[in-house]
Amino acid sequence: MEKEKRVSVAPFYAVAVLWVLYALLFPLYRLMHYVLLAAVSAVVFFGLHLLCGSGKVIGGTEKKAPEKPKEEASTGNAELDEVQKAVRMAVSEMKRLDESIEDPSISADIVRLEEISEAILSAVKQEPKKLPQIRRFMDYYLPTTLKLLNSYDRMSAAGVSGENISSTLSKVEGIMRTIVSAFEKQLDSLYGSDALDISTDITVLETMLASEGLTGENMQADANQSDPKEIQLEL
Repeated sequence: MEKEKRVSVAPFYAVAVLWVLYALLFPLYRLMHYVLLAAVSAVVFFGLHLLCGSGKVIGGTEKKAPEKPKEEASTGNAELDEVQKAVRMAVSEMKRLDESIEDPSISADIVRLEEISEAILSAVKQEPKKLPQIRRFMDYYLPTTLKLLNSYDRMSAAGVSGENISSTLSKVEGIMRTIVSAFEKQLDSLYGSDALDISTDITVLETMLASEGLTGENMQADANQSDPKEIQLEL
């Protein structure tokens, strides 16, 4: 929400007092007196205006200018550099929208989208071979989400209610959880091959341990077999 500035009234009061004092002390029946008083009033007014500043700021929180995404060193991969720049710009725009949009639920969803976008970027930076997996995300899902949020921001700040505005705001609010879920699934899909590799490794390891009698059940059976039998002495 933008701030509203209130102009200081001190210069106006000062000029009014000046006219009253001048009228009491000096005659005001010649044009020269009015010209002189007007000149002095102008000096007093602008002097106090500069001294008091532009006035207090009221009426909500100030809308911050969007932060420029910081420049990062090249990764050596042109496609990855392009994705990195696009994600940084998208996150910067999300931060601006979060500051501008007052609805706490939408703001919470935006913060979550920032986190997931950063995590997706981190995943592909670690393994650039995963870049093809996020092409649709970068080309459509991310820019479309920003478009919807910008439309929501403009309409919610319009200050009027109407069928079109209310309907659009309601639709955007309704789809935000779906968008967050889609972002989370996109991040999860990047670790699909890793999960498969880990699962395969665990299966192979379990098989080898079992074949060598090193699993829990086999080790217990071996331990039981190694126990000495009870010795009975006959007299």
